[in-house]
Amino acid sequence: MTGRTRLALAAVGLLVLLAIAGCLSPVSDADLKENATYDWEANASATYHIYTNNYTAVLDLQNRTSVELYLEDALGSNQALPISALQFRYENGTVVNNSAFDVDAGRSKITIEPPARNGTMAFAVERSGPDFRTPVVVDGSHEVLLPPGREIAIPFVSRAVPGDYTTRTVGDRVVIRWESVDRDSILVSFYRGRDVWLFGGLAGIVLTVGAVGLVYYRRQILKLEERRKELGLDIDQEDDDPRDRGPPPGMG
Repeated sequence: MTGRTRLALAAVGLLVLLAIAGCLSPVSDADLKENATYDWEANASATYHIYTNNYTAVLDLQNRTSVELYLEDALGSNQALPISALQFRYENGTVVNNSAFDVDAGRSKITIEPPARNGTMAFAVERSGPDFRTPVVVDGSHEVLLPPGREIAIPFVSRAVPGDYTTRTVGDRVVIRWESVDRDSILVSFYRGRDVWLFGGLAGIVLTVGAVGLVYYRRQILKLEERRKELGLDIDQEDDDPRDRGPPPGMG
């Protein structure tokens, strides 16, 4: 084995050990430096704007020296939230980027130390599909703004967890609000408002097909009964009762 081969194997082994130890982070400095526009004037302790490919979080920090960001996966392991465009707004209105934070990013969680104990922290997270899930990291009220044209009004095809929420419509967006959240995460599944017509159409087709099938079945039964009568096969079983035939021969 040559020295170059040994060096390559050692590098691979080091990468494996780093992965196992959780030292490879899904977040890079380039991600944290990305630019984004946030609504700093939100009226909730935590506000989430959901878009097609990502969502933004604006969190009101009160006397916080650090924030941990992670979600539990299907196997019960913690996974760091892959954030980007990290910013902080001081109470005087000054906004700074990620360079003002102390960020410790691992695979299981991201620990962020903001530049001040009080202020507003914001970041973005990539997402896709009709589901939204985020960790709960601050106390107080939480608001989730669905993408334009999305709704959660129909059970079984949509839901919001926890369930003690209220909704209102602002423009073309539905806003879900919790006055407080006593869970580790918030989950919302939504649908397009125009899909209601699709659901209704499919339900109508199913009901129509079922009704037509039932009518056809009943007609076939009636035709079969008429056919039996024509062939003399429609015999009343009560007429075959031996007790109605009189006494046996020779005993009348």
